[in-house]
Amino acid sequence: MAGPLCTGFGPQSPRDIGGNEGVNQRQFGRAPAAEKLNLCNIHTHTNAEHKAPGFQIFAGSGEHGGYKCNDTDDLTAEELDDPAHGYGPFKGVKPGDTIEVHWVFSSCDVAPGEGLGACLSESCSNPALRVEAQTFLLVNDPAALDFEDYAYAGNDGRGPHQPLALPEGTGTPVVYAGSTTGPKYNQSICSPLQVTWSVRPQCARLDISSLYRWAEKRNVFREDHSHGVRQLVTAPELLSPIERAVAETRWDEPLRVE
Repeated sequence: MAGPLCTGFGPQSPRDIGGNEGVNQRQFGRAPAAEKLNLCNIHTHTNAEHKAPGFQIFAGSGEHGGYKCNDTDDLTAEELDDPAHGYGPFKGVKPGDTIEVHWVFSSCDVAPGEGLGACLSESCSNPALRVEAQTFLLVNDPAALDFEDYAYAGNDGRGPHQPLALPEGTGTPVVYAGSTTGPKYNQSICSPLQVTWSVRPQCARLDISSLYRWAEKRNVFREDHSHGVRQLVTAPELLSPIERAVAETRWDEPLRVE
């Protein structure tokens, strides 16, 4: 049974990005745009942690709950056929599953690596953090999006570490002030880290074979499975208000949560 709400923390994540509600008054500076920060981690969650117009099917409570893409039940038998027959190199996923992918960026002078610890350093323990989030519906279809197009492929030292690209065409990202996520947190146990979130509101179809290839070839993050979810944060006391005009303001302006 859930305990009392945690107090004294800044706004939490994940949330329903279709709503604007929130009364948490803790403020912090908005992280710069992703291209001005170092990519430090890429990981996935099985089922979406956030809820949005494109992924509203409730998958249940607990670590393996979250939300599914709206067109989950529309897949064909061919799209649901697992080319790895249950033995793919990336565990915890199969065709027909929804995943929420997080590209994590840090203001620290760090290189991409394993876990969120890669986003910090001894000399930079309180970075500006930004997460770009995209929810995918996994399908067996080589014509669907290729995850390797959004992977990390090295750095020539002339700029911040970056992915090859970030997803486009899935709606204007909703930008809001929140926290880190994951199943160890809930509305009684809050995350202390402050994160600027940029969450795309629609699903996209992703070829599961491309995810398998990424796990084997371009995975400097040592990710071999899809993680569980933190259940949706719904208490207004733990949410920042979303200002829909935020996405059109300058990235160096404060992220207002008043």
